[in-house]
Amino acid sequence: MSRTNSSTHNTSTIGAIGAPSRRNTELGLLVFAVVIPVFAYINVGLAIDGEIPTGLLGYGIGLGLLAAVGHVVVRRFAPYADPLLLPLATLLNGLGLVVIWRLDQSPRLHAMAASRGNEFVAAAPRQLLYSAIGIALFVGVLLLLKDHRILQRYTYISMAASLVLLLLPLVPGLGRDVFGAKIWISIAGFSIQPGEFAKIVIAVFFSGYLMVKRDALALASRRFMGLYLPRGRDLGPILTIWAVSLLVLVFENDLGTSLLFFGMFVIMLYVATERTSWIVIGLGMSAAGAVGVATFAGHVKARVDAWLDPFGCYADSGACEQIGQSIMSFGSGGVLGTGLGQGNSDLIGFAANSDFIFATFGEELGLAGAMAILLLYGLIIERGLRTALAARDPFGKLLAVGLSGAFALQIFVVAGGVMGLIPLTGMTMPFLANGGSSVIANWALVGILLRISDTARRPAPMPASNPDAEMTQVVRP
Repeated sequence: MSRTNSSTHNTSTIGAIGAPSRRNTELGLLVFAVVIPVFAYINVGLAIDGEIPTGLLGYGIGLGLLAAVGHVVVRRFAPYADPLLLPLATLLNGLGLVVIWRLDQSPRLHAMAASRGNEFVAAAPRQLLYSAIGIALFVGVLLLLKDHRILQRYTYISMAASLVLLLLPLVPGLGRDVFGAKIWISIAGFSIQPGEFAKIVIAVFFSGYLMVKRDALALASRRFMGLYLPRGRDLGPILTIWAVSLLVLVFENDLGTSLLFFGMFVIMLYVATERTSWIVIGLGMSAAGAVGVATFAGHVKARVDAWLDPFGCYADSGACEQIGQSIMSFGSGGVLGTGLGQGNSDLIGFAANSDFIFATFGEELGLAGAMAILLLYGLIIERGLRTALAARDPFGKLLAVGLSGAFALQIFVVAGGVMGLIPLTGMTMPFLANGGSSVIANWALVGILLRISDTARRPAPMPASNPDAEMTQVVRP
């Protein structure tokens, strides 16, 4: 039975004192988060083979067990945590597994692997294993991180760790160049994308740093044309972050990580200081850096060219071909889509189940389905920001904002790139796309948000009794 407090009926995360735990609500939502992907799995099997997939029982039990383990640990170790975050992540993870399995059945992808002399390796079982590892890390976060404020002690260690993670792909013999981007490292036969983990570690550093420096950054400024401009000495942090993000972009050809890295800092800087001038300065520096690098870096320039005119270089450039096919997938889907398992987004090739998996959703579920997916992401971001509002300590507020901002930026750069709104970045859609690093890191991110929300929503302890009050009691005869 969940713990409840009858003194209040407030269901909002804000106003945390006395809030009910909502664990039974989470359990009910988790049932839907498992049942919906199971029905989607059946739908795909009927569309492709006309039969219910033989792996239905294993998939349903596997996803249900992962959800059950997550729920039991939250109920036991974070009883006042936000009730929506776990079901939303489970639903997205489950739908991602279904669509990755659907693409595994594509004869075109089998033929493509054969034409290259490779044996086709199904991605869905491996993704289910990565999801289990992600849940294990999620459980580890909730078990080991009793109070998120402990992370504040490791502010500068987090800075060093994040720099190491960002620069690891440049180490000779360790880093891997995959289609022009050096964002992977290979250890004992496993490929890891360190940038996915760096976004969490660097959020810890930004939170600890800005909590100490925010007064100097907010108050010591000069007014110019309606903007409060910081002093030159206070521009140091943002100039450093800008330079590091440019180095990542130049040497690793990783537009997504550099955008995520710099954008997250500017968002947290704005939240910490409430100065609009930081947003203006950040956007200006971001645009200047992107234009400068796109002019000289060949890989980034090809992606910008593909974004500007995807059909002009369709026959000559792989980047143009991919974005062109992605746009055609969205167009083919229309409003309601072709139906799960009945699209042709597998024509995009190897990237169909990673960078471009959102195009598969757009084609087979249509505009309505794509908007529903974005709404699920939006709810995760909204719950993260509500957690930040409810947090009682400035470090927790900044950390929740940073993690939610990083999640939102990643959704924007991936979905925007696949739909042709911005140049492609090479990042993966959280929880949906095939990729172990992404799903594991994002489960850890959700675990930290749940820990912050548990602290924020936990009822405040009763005030200690005042011994002086007992000494002044009036005793009637």
